[in-house]
Amino acid sequence: MRDRTPVCQRGPVASPPAAPPDLHEYVSFDAVDEHRTWVFDVTFLTSPWHCIYGHGCKGVLTAPAPEMAQGCCSYGAHLVDEDDANAVLSAADRLTDEQWQHRRVAVRRGGPIRRDAKGTLLTRLVGEACIFLNRPGFSGGAGCALHRAALEAGERPLDWKPDVCWQLPLRLVETADESGQVVSTLREWKRRDWGAGGLEFHWWCTDAPEAFDGDRPVYVELRDEIVEMVGEWAYRRFVDHVTGVTRARSGQTFLPHPALRRR
Repeated sequence: MRDRTPVCQRGPVASPPAAPPDLHEYVSFDAVDEHRTWVFDVTFLTSPWHCIYGHGCKGVLTAPAPEMAQGCCSYGAHLVDEDDANAVLSAADRLTDEQWQHRRVAVRRGGPIRRDAKGTLLTRLVGEACIFLNRPGFSGGAGCALHRAALEAGERPLDWKPDVCWQLPLRLVETADESGQVVSTLREWKRRDWGAGGLEFHWWCTDAPEAFDGDRPVYVELRDEIVEMVGEWAYRRFVDHVTGVTRARSGQTFLPHPALRRR
């Protein structure tokens, strides 16, 4: 039966519940040639996040330290395996003294990579930061020596750097169920992914509104990195979805990133 009560006499209309502060929008689809489901963090991948190293990055220490220009290199890199280590060593052999501030230190110490007591492969530290990190004032320029040298050679930094370094701030997480179906989720790298220490960072870029002022969405800005992680087919499938939904929504955007909603 139709409600004939005058609108002014009806009870207040409930507002839709506010989105949880950490809510992200995801999309998933199954691969056509393997037992795999791809899941993509639409909120982050369509956001305008970009690396602001040297332009406001406060680093990952327990207090802000932009003047140190360490970015996320303060603790060195954990290498995935021997292949990862060998690729880095091959790239390091191409560096000159003019490109790499600590090249001679690496030679004296037996190379830029070491094993810890658990057998984990790590880049060495010099002065409480990665041995590949050129410090402010170095004539060859501050920042990752591998990254800078790759650009000078006209090559991709991801082909020179440790896997974890070129993947940041992306993270691919994979799980499998009893049937063997693999779920591969590509999302932003969160504080928890660093381990317990990540919660102690004074600042982390995917939390920081100031890092979300780029000119292009992440899936365009980091195209090569994403393709390297998920393959061309999954990347194209995601892009087709994003562009199709954008057209269908007639200008409405995807759910903004939490850092932008807080701003």
